[in-house]
Amino acid sequence: MTTPTPSLDRAPRPLTDLSPAAQAWRHKVRDFARDRVAPRARAMDEAGRLDDDLVRELFDHGLMGIEIPEIYGGGDGDLFDVVLAIEELARVDPSVAVFVDVQNALVVSALLRHGSGDQKRRHLPRLAAGMAGAYAISEENAGSDAFALATRAEADGDAFVLNGRKRWITSAAEAGLFLVFARTGERPSASSPPGLSAFLVDRNTPGLTVGAPVPKMGIRASSTCELLLKNVRVRRADLVGRPDDGGVLMVETLDIGKLGIAAQLVGLADGALHHALRHAEEREQFGTRVWDFQGVRFPLARLAAEVEAARVLLYNTARLLQGDAPQHERIKASSMAKYVASVVAERVASQAVETLGGAGFAGNHPVEKLYRDAKIGAIYEGTSNVQFQTIASLLSWRDGPAQPGGSEPSEVGKE
Repeated sequence: MTTPTPSLDRAPRPLTDLSPAAQAWRHKVRDFARDRVAPRARAMDEAGRLDDDLVRELFDHGLMGIEIPEIYGGGDGDLFDVVLAIEELARVDPSVAVFVDVQNALVVSALLRHGSGDQKRRHLPRLAAGMAGAYAISEENAGSDAFALATRAEADGDAFVLNGRKRWITSAAEAGLFLVFARTGERPSASSPPGLSAFLVDRNTPGLTVGAPVPKMGIRASSTCELLLKNVRVRRADLVGRPDDGGVLMVETLDIGKLGIAAQLVGLADGALHHALRHAEEREQFGTRVWDFQGVRFPLARLAAEVEAARVLLYNTARLLQGDAPQHERIKASSMAKYVASVVAERVASQAVETLGGAGFAGNHPVEKLYRDAKIGAIYEGTSNVQFQTIASLLSWRDGPAQPGGSEPSEVGKE
């Protein structure tokens, strides 16, 4: 019996085949990135700070409140819209993409998914209209091991008092609101998570001090600062979720955070590949286009395939996180997407520099900046080794294909 061929209108759509609305959004952000971000990218990199006018334009164009409901002044978009925006911005300047990423994928995401009605009413309109947010977890001895943080929050009547020091806080120079994680319970052992809690802290709260931006190799315009909290008094109304449940909030929001970083790295890789292809097609040596040399053409072809693979994994993960997949599947997928994108971004940026030769190595070409910007991808939101640890902990032969005849694997060797 012949199996009927499904009609084309019933065939599943590729993940990269966007809806008309998503396509329109992508083109809108791409035009903004080309016209408003790209002309400022080099100057912002050299100055080590975002352009104030550009920050205002990011808010005015709806890029800082993509998922915020319309009733709070936001764009009423979804997580996939956030991914598309970060990807497009990163094609021209990953620093700007990181700024948009932290706002949407971490701070706003945490409020939307874990904040109370009162917290949403108080903070989402401000985050949509012109106030940047920052996500404060990392400390001197709490980087890869985020649960090792030492900042404490002591209950005091109808408030908590925070004391500690945070490091490597992205967007801290611009932020008016910080989501600060602090210890509210003890850690029984190194393998056990402590009781953590998350607090919304306004920048002007007495006792909160923001340090100067730290100079960096890449994403220089994205500020990275230290936070000092000395007897910072925060109302219980600004506790996000319940006391000691901050670890759950952290894990769930960082899944989306890793997705945002993956989007940044896919965009970076695509931008670097674009520069390399353009140069190879326009540059002539020995009387012929550089593109006509197999030694140039084949490496770029391989990298084009890798960028597309990273994008498909990114989009698949974004759709998975929008659904009701089990938590362990969400964690595994976001770690895989982030790791793969980081490898591809470094590889493409490096090859782009080599393709352009001396012009790529010079400091006035975008690929030189993209090469520097790519390295952080293997470090923040969990190093590659941390992603391996996460992925490995969630792998099992039980998730593999069924055995012939539907039987279970042999019991030989099992105890």
